[in-house]
Amino acid sequence: MASAVEQFFTVKAKIAAAEREAGRKAGAVTLVAVSKTFDAADITPVIEAGQRVFGENRVQEAQAKWPALKEDFPDIELHLIGPLQSNKAKEAVALFDVIETVDREKIAAELAKEIARQGRSPKLYVQVNTGSEPQKAGIEPREAVAFVTRCRTVHGLAIEGLMCIPPADENPGPHFALLEKLGRETGVEKLSMGMSGDYETAIAFGATSVRVGSAIFGNRFV
Repeated sequence: MASAVEQFFTVKAKIAAAEREAGRKAGAVTLVAVSKTFDAADITPVIEAGQRVFGENRVQEAQAKWPALKEDFPDIELHLIGPLQSNKAKEAVALFDVIETVDREKIAAELAKEIARQGRSPKLYVQVNTGSEPQKAGIEPREAVAFVTRCRTVHGLAIEGLMCIPPADENPGPHFALLEKLGRETGVEKLSMGMSGDYETAIAFGATSVRVGSAIFGNRFV
């Protein structure tokens, strides 16, 4: 079986090919290597191979491994890509450089409070539930523009991007197209969309970052 480092280079090459295919500038798409459930020993070889942007699902799990890794590799950029509970806003603001899952008023208010208190400003994305799936986090697409506006005007948050996770059993293309449209309507610069199974499609639809885990690290055991 290929090592995580070999798979990392394969994914990087596929991203570069997808950028060319889509007529996009080389390096236009950031790879977020999703390291949830993997420990520091699994992650370190990929960092040493040159990867600097990583994604984690849970605040508590990230707290257990990333402070030490960030000490060794201070240029790491850490993204929270899983749902954020309001009682974890303090820890999330302290640890993460990008929070991709702002999806309701209470979270926006808590983040605003912690950003002011800590003087630390992680970049913020709003998560959109493009498939309107009841079990999934994210703001409804029809409410996204108004919610981004409220985040900016009511809570003073600088919303930089949008993020989505299309339904597993649907063609992701229409979901990526919807997020791109909402991105234009909200005036954000970043679109986080595409995972291990569909990141090349996401690049064709304008993704600025893709979140790839199992295609690099292999299957997870939770």
